[in-house]
Amino acid sequence: MIYVTGDTHGDWVHRLNMASFPEQKEMTKDDYVIICGDFGIWNDSSQQRWNLNWLEERNFTTLFVDGNHENYDLLNTYAVSEWHGGKVHFIKPSVIHLMRGQIFNIEYRTFFTFGGARSHDIKDGILEIDDPRIKLWRKDPDKMYRINHVSWWEEEMPNEEEMAEGRENLELAGNKVDFIITHCAPSSTQAILSGGFYEPDKLTKYFESIKCGVDYKYWLFGHYHIDKSVTSKDICLFEQIVRIN
Repeated sequence: MIYVTGDTHGDWVHRLNMASFPEQKEMTKDDYVIICGDFGIWNDSSQQRWNLNWLEERNFTTLFVDGNHENYDLLNTYAVSEWHGGKVHFIKPSVIHLMRGQIFNIEYRTFFTFGGARSHDIKDGILEIDDPRIKLWRKDPDKMYRINHVSWWEEEMPNEEEMAEGRENLELAGNKVDFIITHCAPSSTQAILSGGFYEPDKLTKYFESIKCGVDYKYWLFGHYHIDKSVTSKDICLFEQIVRIN
């Protein structure tokens, strides 16, 4: 069994407890829950360690792509391993980060994964940790800013090597996969979903080229905090947990 859901922001206990997700009663570690970015790797605090241990004890294996709200300094300290045909970080033995531009074979299905997204909540800028404006703005609800290496990382957007590896892996697969799992969406899908509110960027344009050139059954993504089938093939997930067949 494979289930997919949207952004968890580290609150796995709420999203994936038995009451919210009773289907896990019938699952084992050979079954999977995939999280479409903003998984919630933030720090190495005692609370996050407890939450990760709780997640590791579930009756399923958790897979996730990264989002724009991850601590990439921490995420990139994990060793790169290979799993089911693609590159991963093992956060725990059954909590696994699916890296960008990879194709995985899981339960006789192929999954192309590519995390990351451009943050939309930074209109007042990216500040350095010693910037005096932080103290002034901390209690101002109208200020939308992030702090470099504290609440924002430039790695939220992909580099050229990651995008090139994704293209190469898709070409090796004959530009055909069963599922595409990302955090944000292709430009055209994003435009439909947001009514044109969000502008295209480097990553959404990259996804648009994939959308036009790859044969896929379903594209599942998070990021926009809504549960909605944008088209018959392109599905935004937030709080819903859906089973894929």
